[in-house]
Amino acid sequence: MRVRQLVFLALLLAFSVPVLAQQPGEDVVVDYNNPRKYVVGGVRVEGNQYFSPDQILQVTGLQKGMEVTVPSEELSSIVERLWLQRYFEDVAIAVDSIAPSRDTAFFKISIIERPRVSRWTFSGVKSGEQKELMERLNLRRGGEFSDYVASTATGIIKRYYKEKGFLNVKVDVNTKRDTMIRSAIRVQFAVDRGEKVKIQKITFNGAENVKEGKLVRSMKKTKDKRLMNFFSSKKFNEKEYENDKRALLSAFNEAGYRDARIVKDTMYYVEPGRVQIDFDIDEGRKYYFRDITWTGNSVYSAETLNEVLMINKGDVYDVVTMEKRLFGGGKQSEYDVTKLYRDNGYLFFNLQPVEMNIEGDSVDVEMRIVEGKPATLNNIVINGNDLTNERVIRRQVYTKPGYLFSQSEFESSIREIASLGQFDPEAIMGEGGYSIIPNQLDNTVDIVYNVTEKPSSQLELSGGWGGNTFVATVGVSFNNFSTRRLFDKTAWRPVPLGDAQNLAIRFQTNGTYYTSLSASFSEPWLFGKKPTSLNMSLYYTRQTNSYIYYNILNNDEFMEVYGFAAGIGKRLKWPDRYFVLYNQLSWQTYRLQNWAYQFLFNTGISHNLSYTLSLSRTSTDQQIYPRQGSEFSLSLQLTPPYSLLRKKGIGGYDENGNAIRYKADSWKDINYNIQSSEDRYKWIEYHKWSFKGAVYTKLVGDLVLMARAQFGYLGYYNRNWGYSPFEGFRVGGDGMSGYDTYGSEIISLRGYENYSLTPQALSSYNSTGNYYAGNVYDKFTVELRYPLILQPQSTIFALLFLEGGNCWSDIRDFNPFQIRRSAGVGVRVFLPMIGLLGVDWGYGFDNHDGYGGSQFHFVIGQQF
Repeated sequence: MRVRQLVFLALLLAFSVPVLAQQPGEDVVVDYNNPRKYVVGGVRVEGNQYFSPDQILQVTGLQKGMEVTVPSEELSSIVERLWLQRYFEDVAIAVDSIAPSRDTAFFKISIIERPRVSRWTFSGVKSGEQKELMERLNLRRGGEFSDYVASTATGIIKRYYKEKGFLNVKVDVNTKRDTMIRSAIRVQFAVDRGEKVKIQKITFNGAENVKEGKLVRSMKKTKDKRLMNFFSSKKFNEKEYENDKRALLSAFNEAGYRDARIVKDTMYYVEPGRVQIDFDIDEGRKYYFRDITWTGNSVYSAETLNEVLMINKGDVYDVVTMEKRLFGGGKQSEYDVTKLYRDNGYLFFNLQPVEMNIEGDSVDVEMRIVEGKPATLNNIVINGNDLTNERVIRRQVYTKPGYLFSQSEFESSIREIASLGQFDPEAIMGEGGYSIIPNQLDNTVDIVYNVTEKPSSQLELSGGWGGNTFVATVGVSFNNFSTRRLFDKTAWRPVPLGDAQNLAIRFQTNGTYYTSLSASFSEPWLFGKKPTSLNMSLYYTRQTNSYIYYNILNNDEFMEVYGFAAGIGKRLKWPDRYFVLYNQLSWQTYRLQNWAYQFLFNTGISHNLSYTLSLSRTSTDQQIYPRQGSEFSLSLQLTPPYSLLRKKGIGGYDENGNAIRYKADSWKDINYNIQSSEDRYKWIEYHKWSFKGAVYTKLVGDLVLMARAQFGYLGYYNRNWGYSPFEGFRVGGDGMSGYDTYGSEIISLRGYENYSLTPQALSSYNSTGNYYAGNVYDKFTVELRYPLILQPQSTIFALLFLEGGNCWSDIRDFNPFQIRRSAGVGVRVFLPMIGLLGVDWGYGFDNHDGYGGSQFHFVIGQQF
């Protein structure tokens, strides 16, 4: 069409063609060989369907009363402007008529509009891919269709599939008139992806001094089919290929070969769908550091800077490591010069390493520093907190207006926001989650935190059939509760939220067999001024030996537990801000009636008044899927040593069952074996030690290695009194307590049946003759985790695990090397409204009394 326009204009300019314009009473001849000026008397538009005449005239600029020359470049530019809109297939402008005065001309603009697209469709494309393509193409119904649109869309589609490894993708654009809509067409992109192209082999010719394994690892997205790339994608990605070639050269630079270059890279098919890539490399000479000097530094001495740089004369000229220690980008625990300055406010600090002299294989480097002035924090802006109160976020961050800027404090603030649990951790830690806006004119800096709220409250309403009985559960957990807004009527939607408090209520029952009611409340910042947490909980549970399925109603055999706990945790400043000291006081009462299923005795009432002191340190980057950091906890729970304070013993019972008491010379002389369970265990005593530690290491990308160790010991004050009948450990299985909510600590060990690794002991107080006697345990876990979905609505990750542990009845039998081993795979799904769910398959290698082997485990909640 554009050729037609140019030919038309050329004919107008090249030939003298008399054009007749019919006027009343005479014929008027316009001689195009002799340009003449006319006054525009009017302009009419013909052929338009979608655009109004005013829209078209606005683009042309023609107005009644203006002077134009016919023919002229001015008219040509009008046609050009209409063409550039890309809405028209053909454009022409001509003199329609001339007024009798011969100084006024009336013009006509003739256009043919491009067809509009009523529907865009794809063939040969999966539904998920179609959605992504539509987002990339940004095509809309009613848009115009042209060769440019077809060419651009085809290019985008091809790039999309080439990124997925389909290098031979073909795209055909088919158009069809829409019979239902006038002047509309339907456009179909027929995609033939072809076979996915994968890399069979990569060779490195000329790489004699750098190990091939290091070269393979340096290329993050370009991988071949060797064993070390087993978990990596082998598809060829054109976009990432150029980046990987630069990374390949960096591997040589890191080894001291600063002049290394890729002479040639060749890719060819070795079989259908498989290519081989050959790199021809010139390593060049190996270089070493000689003299390193610093200029422009006044805040820190050259000695201090060299301690951070950690490069000495004679070291290999490793530019990559040098830049990491100058500008960062290495491991999180490593310090760098830029961070050293920025932690002291020097945000405008600038550093430029310059090669001053290269002599033989030695290089002199001068570090040129411009320190600038310290930057003060000005505005701290928080965006996106539609539900959570702003003060909840501000109290977590360490960046305060008026403070000097600190890179470490800023990074800690990001981590604190991510670990709150109210916001999407991936969003705040990713691109767009924050902004640093410096103002060098007044040496200030603004920081913007862009948070994304995520659902955090959970509602549990379920009923199910299991164990030949119906179980109903009603529970609610508000993880962003606000007591401050209790009397604000507008806040009840459905409950007051926004202060990051937790309020949870849960009721579960199946009628006669089991009933449980619990309530808890936690305030992370007591009084809202200091990071001191308050936690309170209240609970009651009753379990009987009734089975509706078998029509057994037995209220003579039951266990009841009720209690209360309150604790205060304080964040410490030393050794660092990640430490928390927690104190808790709790009271429990166990009431057993002919209950011969779990504990040391059948019948009696026991009271448990205990104090817990816990020291923990948590530095993980987020809660659900931590990639780095650690979690450690050391706790001691103890009761008063009642038996050490007693001076009266029981020598027996009279015919009415009353105790016959006597005064002993010492607590060591009291014989507890002749006492009834009601007297012996009325007030239980123990000291319980617990250690749990986990370390998260980011390996490659989002692949994370988690290593965890646990140890627990339930001790006694008096060997004559013995171990406590409660608060022991049950090891083995999925770690879920089921109906056994209180009385024992449940420890998972996958690959074995529930509680199967827990030793049993004999008891004269139990009618069955034995009971669970797990008083010491250890457990070791290694997990390899990889995320499948990381979204605010759901987090899903797969895992491989190796696990080992054991349980003993006495500390004297403890042997940390006598463990039961297992391995397996699993998956975890976190849904904000439900919590963490999971399923594991484990294989127990040490078949303990037939309880090992292949086992499936279902998990609800976080297991340790």
